[in-house]
Amino acid sequence: MASRSHKTELGSIACVELSELGAGKEGWLVDNPSLLCALDTHSLALANRSTILVTGWSDSDGSRIKIRPELSPIEAEYISAVEWLVFDEIRVIVVGTSSGYLLIFSLEGDLIHKQMIHPGRVLKLRVRGTKRDLIQDASSEEVCVVMPGAIARLDGSDIQNMLHQWFQETHSQFWNQNPKRQDLEDFGNSYGRLPYQLWNVSKYGTCADAAITGIMPPPLLELQSSQRYYCAVTIGEDAVISAFRLSEDKSRSLVGVILSKVVPATFSTIASFSKLIWRSDQTSMKKPDHKPQPFARASPLTCLKDHPRKGEKLTLSPSGTLASITDSLGRILLLDTQALVVVRLWKGYRDASCLFMEMLVNKDIGSSSSAYYEPVKSDYCLCLAIHAPRKGIIEIWQMRTGPRLRTIKCAKGSKMLQPTYRFGASMSSPYVPLELFLLNGDSGQISVLNRTLEKFI
Repeated sequence: MASRSHKTELGSIACVELSELGAGKEGWLVDNPSLLCALDTHSLALANRSTILVTGWSDSDGSRIKIRPELSPIEAEYISAVEWLVFDEIRVIVVGTSSGYLLIFSLEGDLIHKQMIHPGRVLKLRVRGTKRDLIQDASSEEVCVVMPGAIARLDGSDIQNMLHQWFQETHSQFWNQNPKRQDLEDFGNSYGRLPYQLWNVSKYGTCADAAITGIMPPPLLELQSSQRYYCAVTIGEDAVISAFRLSEDKSRSLVGVILSKVVPATFSTIASFSKLIWRSDQTSMKKPDHKPQPFARASPLTCLKDHPRKGEKLTLSPSGTLASITDSLGRILLLDTQALVVVRLWKGYRDASCLFMEMLVNKDIGSSSSAYYEPVKSDYCLCLAIHAPRKGIIEIWQMRTGPRLRTIKCAKGSKMLQPTYRFGASMSSPYVPLELFLLNGDSGQISVLNRTLEKFI
């Protein structure tokens, strides 16, 4: 009996435009540390230091978009992070730069928003959400900006409101046939600054990666406080793992939101009026210097130092209760982010990367009494996929302490990818499990790992 394939081929991203990113050379996708990848359900964004290419992989979707952000040549600025933002009817690309800027682009290549978060290189952009947290039943959706010594949190609703405003104005300009473009260099951006929280997490040294894992209980002496607290986990060279309690700065939040929405609009009106009167003096107007936002309080919780081990990559589970951490000694740590305890350890996985996924384990969907049975969330089991490039395999392990379920051969030059979180997913809509995609850089083929665990020898 022929063995079943563990993957389903979806298509190819091969195109002439990829040559600008280094395609054509063996191992181009994984050997270049400056090459960034971000996946949506039907599109892929690849970026080098100065260019972003958005492409699909199906024959029907042959459109490709190239975005070239305006970067500062004086500061040798470059693209250091890229991710998708996907709302119900809006899909955009968010970019982090080496100078600490956050840029949001439409799929037509238009710059929607530009904002300084904090001076320093953006290491990673994390887009995530949970339907329920430890304290409230409300959903929590956010975009986290990770830097070597700081982490910032932007609320998903603030970004969504800004994008809806942009969408409505763009739509009205299309019908009016009289577009009015705001001068981003004069006013910072067209829709005011996005409010955000910023914390200093460099007490135990600079971090290589970090994540806000979710809302956590307040300290014992502040149980009656209405203030919200987050837990952040960081990894780095000095401390393999460290954790912080992040205090939401309510005083800044209220005033900051008011200032971020009122001041830019007032300044925009005054500046526009001034230009009508003193047009000859426009050349002397200078963009005001940006003042970095002060840090909110970050209290250290724990720290693990084990020289010469260094933390390298961090991956969160969908709920944020588990995190996989790869280190410089070829080990993978599974961290319980609520108890802040390592609950599992794998050895012998140098240069490995990990992603969480969900699989139908011990579920025979094909034999169900209904031919149209739709699996629900309880049918899926959380697993950890470990890509070991030196071994040329991907291993699927059941969480938290389950066995290895599957070993998949993986071509050299391949990379594991996962679609970004989709904002605003309804609780009543069919459950969409966490899938895992595999991109073969040398052939351009992209495939998805099958979710059903068949019986195999």
